[in-house]
Amino acid sequence: MIDSSFRFAIASTFTAEPLEPVFRFWAEHVHERCEAVFAPYNQPLQTLLDPAGVFATNHRGVNILLVRLDDLGTHQPGELAATVRETARLRTVPLIVCLCPPASGTPGSAEQELRESLAHVPGVMWLDYHEIARLYPVSSPLHEHGETIARIPYTELYYCALGTALVRRALALTRPPLKLIALDCDDTLWRGICGEDGPAGVVLDASRRKLHELMLRKRAEGVLLAMVSRNNEQDVLQTFAAHPEMPLQLEHFTARKINWEEKPDNLAELARELGLGLDSFAFIDDNPKECAEVRENEPEVLAIALPPDEGRIPAFLDHLWVFDSAPLTAEDRARAASYQGVQEFGREMRNSVSLRDFVRSLQLDARIQPLTTDDVRRVAQLTQRTNQFNLTTIRRTEAEITALLNDGVRQCWTVRVADRFGDYGLTGVVIFEIDGALHLETLLLSCRVLGRGVEHRIMARLSEEALRNDAGAIVTRAVPTPKNQPARQFLESIAADYGEAEGDARVYRIPAEALTALEWQPELHEASRPVTGAAPRRFNHSAIDYGYIAAHLNSAAAIHAAMLDRHRIPAGVFASETENQLAAIWADLLQQAAVQPSDNFFDLGGHSLLVVMLVMRVRDTFGIELPVDDVYTPGLTLSELATRIEGYQLRAVSPEEYQALLDRIESMSDEEVEALLAGQDQDAQTPSGT
Repeated sequence: MIDSSFRFAIASTFTAEPLEPVFRFWAEHVHERCEAVFAPYNQPLQTLLDPAGVFATNHRGVNILLVRLDDLGTHQPGELAATVRETARLRTVPLIVCLCPPASGTPGSAEQELRESLAHVPGVMWLDYHEIARLYPVSSPLHEHGETIARIPYTELYYCALGTALVRRALALTRPPLKLIALDCDDTLWRGICGEDGPAGVVLDASRRKLHELMLRKRAEGVLLAMVSRNNEQDVLQTFAAHPEMPLQLEHFTARKINWEEKPDNLAELARELGLGLDSFAFIDDNPKECAEVRENEPEVLAIALPPDEGRIPAFLDHLWVFDSAPLTAEDRARAASYQGVQEFGREMRNSVSLRDFVRSLQLDARIQPLTTDDVRRVAQLTQRTNQFNLTTIRRTEAEITALLNDGVRQCWTVRVADRFGDYGLTGVVIFEIDGALHLETLLLSCRVLGRGVEHRIMARLSEEALRNDAGAIVTRAVPTPKNQPARQFLESIAADYGEAEGDARVYRIPAEALTALEWQPELHEASRPVTGAAPRRFNHSAIDYGYIAAHLNSAAAIHAAMLDRHRIPAGVFASETENQLAAIWADLLQQAAVQPSDNFFDLGGHSLLVVMLVMRVRDTFGIELPVDDVYTPGLTLSELATRIEGYQLRAVSPEEYQALLDRIESMSDEEVEALLAGQDQDAQTPSGT
């Protein structure tokens, strides 16, 4: 979540408001403010169709559609899927469609049909209760009492699991992706030290095998892998040769820095070699000290220390949110191979006698063509990710790109690039409209294809388009950002005489004829090469403690306990533990920093839905059925309600339990009884009026 006004807009077939405190809890851990806005109860179709509803008016965040199939009529699943498809143009943010646990048995085919019907809808991400149960199992998710009194069908623990899964999915959709994962070797990729135990003496245990398998999946998704290890390189190479059973092999690593240099220095050198920002790096090591040194010297890098107990590694990896994936494109899957071409390109260029001759030998193929629906996801992805060669850094979602296709005004071109070093795929986007002049709104290129003259070919093609439509000039703006110096330098190199300042930006009005014969002159335009080491993005993965989340907030029970612990008061403030626990529940439900024994629930902002949620939490926390009328008693304070809860708890004790308690007391000496009574709180007696 990269903006302070991040919004969860939620439409549901049941009461979804218990998710709000879960969203607030996680907002604190990702260091962002957020808000949850709920559509009217059980109106998913109406919310999708409403041009003024919570979905259509959400411009920064995610929309969430929560569905139980048994809440829908026989034909409504198909109608729901059709409505999601037909209303894509109304949404400017991603839509998460979440299938929730049914109240009764639902045929699996209905679930599968709904999922398949939404699989290729732009801007739609699927989530279901099977995936939630894999990550955050809750043995009894259904809450029959809550279903009956307020259509709140799930336990508090399950709302924690559901809300957490939704936050994870939202973060994966909206954060910039990792581009490289650097891994230590000894006691990280294998158990043991290859320089001491020998290459054949190290062991690939089950826990580290899971790390290998996860890294292979990330590589298949387009994340680059590198080794950064303080070691003798020959020992490491021999270790891989001695262990062909290891899933990760040398060919899976795009780069390696195996030497006795400091790891922060090696990471910085990798960033320079690959033309990547350190804020897109993660570093995994078994040694917390090494991770601390990386954090101190290269704070943009996300450094993750594996748990010292290797048995905890698999669960830890399952809950490293930073490795959650957004929908993939073909370019994502081919990224590792294309970066190998980038490295080879760089080596040959550095060794060439003449840069001009080198460029002529590239066999560059830049295919510029109109956007098609098949490329919507990739184009949206590029607008979100591209920072260096991007004139304006206008970010767009899949829904916005789809709407752009149909507005009849703006045109969008895609640019596919290949040369003798490889096929880099769809790596450029151009968006413009023609109205007297050709107004160039977006021009961006992936850093993988900079330094080849692709941008010059694009501008020459735009000049042809302008002249073909009787537009005498190309008008564009360069908006400075911390990282887009290459794009701004490019415009200055071809149109310095046609630019003028406009606030912080610079506006260029370039005669179309001036660009028709534009060609790259390598000796003059070194500015087109990637620039690294600029200021970090607004979102920085290293600001989130993913390791703590993975180690300590990896179950619904742990999350629920942490939510309540935020509001627990030190011993001595409240008269009993019951008051303390009840105060934590009130504070969480009512969004109050502190609650006093004399406070009244309604004076603090309580209302009817919160009363129901309070009754459910009391039931789950204290094991009693609290009558709703008790909460509605005029002037009832927190302290008085705690007393009533304790009374109900004592009433719930069976005769056998009473007898066991009496037998225990009778077996105690007078001194033991006096000591027991002296240690009790003054209110730990049978409450009056029960």
